[in-house]
Amino acid sequence: MTTLRLLQHRAEDGTRSVILAEGDAAHVLTGVASVRELALRAIEEGNSLAATARACGIGDAIDIAAEQAAGRLIAPIDHADDAHVLLTGTGLTHLGSAEGRNKMHQAAASGENVTDSMRMFLEGLEGGKPAEGQEGQQPEWFYKGDGSQLVGPGEALTMPSFAKDGGEEPELAGIYIIGNDGQPYRLGIALANEFSDHVTERHNYLWLAHSKLRQAALGAELLLGEVPEKIEGTSKIVRGGETIWEKPFLSGEGNMSHSFANLEHHHFKYDLFCRPGDIHIHFYGTATLSFSDGVQTEEGDVFEIAAAPFTLPLANPLARAAERAVTVKAL
Repeated sequence: MTTLRLLQHRAEDGTRSVILAEGDAAHVLTGVASVRELALRAIEEGNSLAATARACGIGDAIDIAAEQAAGRLIAPIDHADDAHVLLTGTGLTHLGSAEGRNKMHQAAASGENVTDSMRMFLEGLEGGKPAEGQEGQQPEWFYKGDGSQLVGPGEALTMPSFAKDGGEEPELAGIYIIGNDGQPYRLGIALANEFSDHVTERHNYLWLAHSKLRQAALGAELLLGEVPEKIEGTSKIVRGGETIWEKPFLSGEGNMSHSFANLEHHHFKYDLFCRPGDIHIHFYGTATLSFSDGVQTEEGDVFEIAAAPFTLPLANPLARAAERAVTVKAL
């Protein structure tokens, strides 16, 4: 069974286009310049995103690996106004994800000393996959920023000047759009590096909110259709051309303590997140971190994440922003 993917292309002169990839073949779609435009057309016509893409005219064949190497593939979703893109996520959603969190918090995971993280993980394990029609346990939830925080394949993940750490989080992200009637639609999923400051979080778990206000990266491919039950990938860090850390990571509902439907319910139950036209990028979580293995990242390190059925890897170098003065003036 071949996988259907959508990609966004930006030529050197700034011209935008959408690519439809199926198996090893990929073609430019005619008459559409963005995935968001295509999604809104699908909603208006009452068709699936895949059917709407197939109904477009087919342009030139394209080598997506070569285009990525040339830096001409961008994140597979965006909006002309960054304020209408929300980056959010959920943690402690994967089997085994509590282990790394408890290592960070350096607390026992049994008896009276059970951490809040372990308690939340166990509650999700018990109630994160409710039967259809029932409400399940709500997950941990966090906010990362708006569309200005989103980077694409090959772009630097830049931590703030004051960051204590810049660490990878290899996972899947759900891509959503809100229809004109306030109905959320899942367009598909993308490979993602959620990127966090684990040193800040380790100091005090109440600083989780601070640690998550960071950029995030999406792979070039938007995978359409039903999410595979199990996804297996590899996360590694390359320094000076040498791999200094590498580990497999698992995702998909078969490797999670929450269902996608439950995570979606507890995000979109808020009217705030059902504003027509908005784009939501929601990170589903991971159980694999180099930080949990004692790795200290450095500027210039390259995070590389790959997982089938995505055909293109996601690679982003680590950078640090220049220091800037923070002042507030009274009016």
